[in-house]
Amino acid sequence: MQRVDQRLVRVGLLGCGHVGGALIDLARQQRAPVAARTGIDLDIVKVAVRSASKERSVELDADVVTTDARTLVDDPDIDVIVEVIGGIEPARELILAALAAGKPVVTANKELLANHGAELYAAAAASGVDLLFEAAVAGGIPLMRPLRESLVGEPVGRVMGIVNGTTNYILSQMAEAGAEYGDALAQAQSLGYAERDPTADVEGYDAGAKAAIIATIAFGADVVAGDVYHEGISRITPTDIEFATRLGYVIKLLAIIERLPGAGATPSIAVRVHPALVPVDHPLASVRDSFNAVFIEGDAVGDLMLYGRGAGGPPTASAVFGDLIDAASNLRQRTHAPIGSLSEATIVSIDELDSAFYLNIDVVDRPGVLAEVAGVFGEHGVSIQSMEQSGLNDNARIIFITHSARERAVQATLRALRDLDSVGTVNGVLRVIGDG
Repeated sequence: MQRVDQRLVRVGLLGCGHVGGALIDLARQQRAPVAARTGIDLDIVKVAVRSASKERSVELDADVVTTDARTLVDDPDIDVIVEVIGGIEPARELILAALAAGKPVVTANKELLANHGAELYAAAAASGVDLLFEAAVAGGIPLMRPLRESLVGEPVGRVMGIVNGTTNYILSQMAEAGAEYGDALAQAQSLGYAERDPTADVEGYDAGAKAAIIATIAFGADVVAGDVYHEGISRITPTDIEFATRLGYVIKLLAIIERLPGAGATPSIAVRVHPALVPVDHPLASVRDSFNAVFIEGDAVGDLMLYGRGAGGPPTASAVFGDLIDAASNLRQRTHAPIGSLSEATIVSIDELDSAFYLNIDVVDRPGVLAEVAGVFGEHGVSIQSMEQSGLNDNARIIFITHSARERAVQATLRALRDLDSVGTVNGVLRVIGDG
């Protein structure tokens, strides 16, 4: 049945938590301005929730709410689906069904895209509708659209960023207030930045999922979460923070996605998440608190940085709403913005990558020990750039910064050092960005 008002786009919303509630508020506030600017009248007509009796941040009429999400997907009067329930299932099944029915989908589901993105992108392309996901990676920061559109012809070499606000807040508190890791984590939890179980954030899984999505879009390759090497921040100590500051660095949890040179038929890509020492004059070093930032290095455009709130209801809802407007506009124009075909990629192990390193080692304070330790570095081809030693009663603490070295050589060096009778503890091992 043809509608009288061709401008009206009816939206079905799957999920009404922090992001879903903020989206409803934003859509209500901006409905008239958006209609005036775009000619599209967006109306969220149905909202699927797990519990209809739960108190929510927004008021919803009883006839708008349902606990049967599939009815929104199957309803022929609903034009666009927005998914903010998270997780793999039933989100995957619902999105695939919506796409098969010719409905554009907007999602903020990083876990799903990082594990099943290729399947979903192909389903959207087959139906000729949009699958948009700006909010899945950097909250309110526009990143996916620039990579998909503005930089689609740019030879991007590396994307490096702070994409987890929880860990950035914790590290900021440790650096600025001298907090211990556990105290900073507890404060992040009290402010709502960290979940009761913070493992996904502090061990790098959340940033790893985002890194996989960035790699897929930046390089047009099928990269999944399991391809991403990750380390977290739970072993970072105030001593590491102190020495980093003294040496002119800031410690940040970074997602690093880069294309490596090679002559093979498939692109060679390295995707990793780990804490690193960032020089204080690098733009990422000044990103503090719960903010995120992504630094893009291109051959033609040079360096770009996108900065803003990477999480939270209103910022994430802003990104979802922007995608919703695009999806509705494309639907009315009978067009869509496909990802394009994804190539296979050679995922390069971190063992094959080169980096400078910060090493914090406690040794017995006696003659000849430094030469013995330096000899281990030399045996494995790891060159020392700088060294600082301080006394600890009968022991000594030595801080090394190496020149750029192959990861496997540094790990072999560490194993050999731990076998020395003169080495007590290897306290900290961190990669260094921007030093060779």
